[in-house]
Amino acid sequence: MVRPWPILLCLQLAAQEPALLQIRVTEGEGAIYAIGARATRGVTVQVIDETGKPVDGATVSFMLPEDGPSGAFSTGSRTEIATTRADGRVAAWGMQWNRTAGPFEIRITAVKGQARAGTVVAQFLSDALGPREASSRPLHTSSGHKWLWISLAVAGAAAGGVASTALTGKSPPAPLSDVVRIGTPTIILGPHP
Repeated sequence: MVRPWPILLCLQLAAQEPALLQIRVTEGEGAIYAIGARATRGVTVQVIDETGKPVDGATVSFMLPEDGPSGAFSTGSRTEIATTRADGRVAAWGMQWNRTAGPFEIRITAVKGQARAGTVVAQFLSDALGPREASSRPLHTSSGHKWLWISLAVAGAAAGGVASTALTGKSPPAPLSDVVRIGTPTIILGPHP
């Protein structure tokens, strides 16, 4: 006589494993850090299944680039492996950044049973920031939009002057003695007002 409980146990275990994983980046996308600084904040992701429920116990790896703008985790490695909690979240932080400025991506992979998912998080190392000015503020903040619009207005005015010169054959008027100068944007650490 064959007892059905081993088959039922296997079916229950199979039903607990997600068929599909998704990774949601909840913190760290677009962060800017000073070269040579240590990340005071990091990258936080949430792993969910096909129904949107958090996945507990998924193995998540965070991989920094081998060359160019990059860094190392607190272990000295370019890869950090962690396990999600009951809320499906996991974080990697405390990275020591190298001294190469520019954009880079952190590759993130999640695995639970046979299900896998991957994503990338874009970040930037800047040589224009001092260690005290380092920020993990995303590039797409409202103050960033202000500087984008100002930059576009300046570029548009310059392009208009070039177009005017090309169409009329006359040189643009001499610049005024009072010049408006746009300074370096200020990055504020802490809650955004």
